[in-house]
Amino acid sequence: MRFAFRLTAIALAAAAVPAAAQETPAPPPDAGAAAAALDGDSVTIGAGGVYLNDYEGSDHYVWRVAPGAIGSIGGFAFSLAGNRAAIDLIPNKPGPVWDIQAGPIGVVNFNRSSLKSIGDPRVRALGKRSTAIELGGFVGIGKTGVVTSDYDRLSLSVSYRKGVSGAHRAGIWTPMVNYFTPLSRKAAVGLFASADYAERGYGRAYFDVDSAQSLASGLPVFTTRGGWKDWSAGVLGTVALTGDLLHGFKLVGGGTYTRMLNDFGRSPLVSIAGSRDQWIGIVGLAYTF
Repeated sequence: MRFAFRLTAIALAAAAVPAAAQETPAPPPDAGAAAAALDGDSVTIGAGGVYLNDYEGSDHYVWRVAPGAIGSIGGFAFSLAGNRAAIDLIPNKPGPVWDIQAGPIGVVNFNRSSLKSIGDPRVRALGKRSTAIELGGFVGIGKTGVVTSDYDRLSLSVSYRKGVSGAHRAGIWTPMVNYFTPLSRKAAVGLFASADYAERGYGRAYFDVDSAQSLASGLPVFTTRGGWKDWSAGVLGTVALTGDLLHGFKLVGGGTYTRMLNDFGRSPLVSIAGSRDQWIGIVGLAYTF
């Protein structure tokens, strides 16, 4: 029972961060910490089909495949979810204890880097963006054994990453709260909420429309200011298909809702060509060893 959150964490990471073209809610930086509840090293790998929009702010949806991995080796928790990776450099301890978290995050942002994957011809006419590399870190605190048992987990974190190459050089702040709980030896569920605060350069790269782009696309000229970009909430679950949640194959699934805010929601790419309401769904398989 005490190890059941491992698959909920990987389900959350996989659902929140597909390896597709858009910028989506970040996985919990401490997602790998759940694996540290096991007295020893543990790794879970998985992949799933993700239903998501074809650029950030789009109302056109496609299916993609997203890989994921989560684990703890020598007490150091890590997670890999599609286009994101994170590692907690503060060793975790098993049991119902407080957990301080800190470490690096890396993201490869494919948003609008491929025109053929974008369904709306007006957005295609704006031109493609270079793939952005975003690097940063996170700090947080978590507690195991908070509500339902000695094995559920609540964590709070904030991360910052900055574009170091490609489409933008802006920073993005992301506060996040996560809650995981095992329901039995064969099932677990997780809830999360987050928000993104993006600097001006991020809006310039992905949400602005200049005069030349307006003529090419028919969308009005628009300049985006920095600020709160969106908020997200989601639920994920996992059920063991073979054995239990400690070993073997699991089915994972869930969904995320995101609401675009302020100038990011008022941009013509969202308000005219897309939608403020963004959805992501996932179903997939994972294996723990």
